[in-house]
Amino acid sequence: MNQRDKIGYQQGIVSIIVNTLLFLLKYWAGIVSGSVAIIADAWHTLSDSLSSVIVIGGVKLASKKPTKKHPFGYGRWEQIAAFFIAFLLAIVAYEFVRESIVKLETRESANYGLIAILVTLASILVKEGLAQYSFWTHRKTGNPTLKADGWHHRSDALSSVVVLVGIFLGRYWWWIDGALGIVISIMLLYAVYEILKEAITKILGEKPSDGLMEEIQKTIIRVHGSELQPHHFHIHNYGTHTELTFHIKLDENTDIKTGHTIATQIEKEIHQQMNIETTIHIEPRE
Repeated sequence: MNQRDKIGYQQGIVSIIVNTLLFLLKYWAGIVSGSVAIIADAWHTLSDSLSSVIVIGGVKLASKKPTKKHPFGYGRWEQIAAFFIAFLLAIVAYEFVRESIVKLETRESANYGLIAILVTLASILVKEGLAQYSFWTHRKTGNPTLKADGWHHRSDALSSVVVLVGIFLGRYWWWIDGALGIVISIMLLYAVYEILKEAITKILGEKPSDGLMEEIQKTIIRVHGSELQPHHFHIHNYGTHTELTFHIKLDENTDIKTGHTIATQIEKEIHQQMNIETTIHIEPRE
């Protein structure tokens, strides 16, 4: 197992353990206070544990070596795993709305106390800590599933902030607990949108960034000067690795062996500098 996969596994295991313990604590506080918002928040936390199981599964599948059937590898399992996490979040959001509407219809209020306040404060701190850890692992590995899991943690932290506000306002308005459940669901749906947008963009393909294009151009010039006129760039992101194709122009009298040597030198340099697998098409320069 490489370092990238180890980081993904560690993040998933830490998340599962912490979220399971936090779920039990929050669910107990929700039962004691009779708060649908806190109970819904507890189930949101448990869904984080399920999403972390998906993270581990996604890392395992994405780390499989390329085969004849899938020559570009299995890296896009990371995007597929992000879809599953978004689906779980959407289910949780729906349940929040349903339970909150029932509570508003029955005019049921919550009886918050010191336990609810302390548990909610602890949830905010722990979940934001997990979010920061997930975002750090995403920056280290580039795995979009870890970023999606981080948003899952952060949405839980934000929902706990909303619940905490509701605890202090609940004494004035009976309907605040039900209303907060709906607000939390809206926040979750926004997280679903962000996760799906990034995953779909990577699967469909995206334009290379200006910074990456500039770095590639500099590498080509450093290896073989500026007369090659590189153009027609295409980048394909496969999660665990990236494929690049582009064209260069050589003097029409250049022999095949020399052209192959030039292209190979550029391909090796790009791989060493940016870890990108490159294929170069040669055209005659008129």
